[in-house]
Amino acid sequence: MKLASLKHGRDGRLVVVSRDLTRYADASHIAPTLQQALDNWKRHEPRLVTLAEEVELGSVPTDRFHEKDCASPLPRAYQWADGSAYVNHVQLVRKARGAEMPETFWTDPLMYQGGSDGFLGPRDPIPLGDEAWGCDMEGEVAVITGDVRLGAGRSESQKAVRLVMLCNDVSLRNLIPEELGKGFGFFHSKPASAFSPVAVTPDELGPMWDGDRLNGVLSVRLNGELFGKANTRVDMTFDFPALIAHAARTRALSAGTIVGSGTVSNRGEDGGPGRTIAEGGVGYSCIAELRMVETITQGAAKSGFLKRGDRVEIEMLDDRGRSVFGRIDQIVGG
Repeated sequence: MKLASLKHGRDGRLVVVSRDLTRYADASHIAPTLQQALDNWKRHEPRLVTLAEEVELGSVPTDRFHEKDCASPLPRAYQWADGSAYVNHVQLVRKARGAEMPETFWTDPLMYQGGSDGFLGPRDPIPLGDEAWGCDMEGEVAVITGDVRLGAGRSESQKAVRLVMLCNDVSLRNLIPEELGKGFGFFHSKPASAFSPVAVTPDELGPMWDGDRLNGVLSVRLNGELFGKANTRVDMTFDFPALIAHAARTRALSAGTIVGSGTVSNRGEDGGPGRTIAEGGVGYSCIAELRMVETITQGAAKSGFLKRGDRVEIEMLDDRGRSVFGRIDQIVGG
């Protein structure tokens, strides 16, 4: 089942979208918003599944689905907790600035709590007050959970995954060092993120979802050129049950909590830093990682961050070349 929120008020209007992302049926008679569906998932899911089947059969009225009409699946959420599941990315960050990475980073996930009171729609422009802030995209995978009790273990956390989607976790890189130097975490350096047009139930993903990880190629394009094609299953040190259990260690998670994977990052074939697409590698899911590799291999970063007018596209195709989640397609400062 594929769900989307069309732009309508603060929290959108819930619709069920066809598998090929061409049509939708209004679902507001079942639950007006996705958050309301998640709040009582046991009751609403069967009715939404039935509606999804009717959409595929053509037995209910549908309208043409346009991704530009979408808000993020959850236009605002009770919680947005972003992890750093791909430790290769963290290792490169620290290596580029000559810092050793603690061994605990391989066993204890990093996670921060981002702003969730308003997300960007998948086709909304990325606001940018100053190019000197170092605006960067970050291609990620994210899941939306049901209620998770405090102290939930791996099994409970795995069963709590309700929906899967893609994310552009916008970062202002040049604001990060000073902010982290205060010892109190991100705030200004992490503005509103964007999510894919549709969120997909795990069963709909078939072999692309193994219960723990999404297995697919995350396509990241910058100004029309392929920038990254990392595999989301490869090099994922902490899977989603691990991230959810980590988030729930000292607090219960409310239905509608979004948990992110952090920047998708693959090592090179030799186990070292990955290579660019032009060099035959899988590229990168953010500019910062390219700059890290440039620093390590060339002594200094050569590539600049995003400028006004730049275009960022993030998408995943299935084995038949069909878009799974729809496309995040954003213009910087547009």
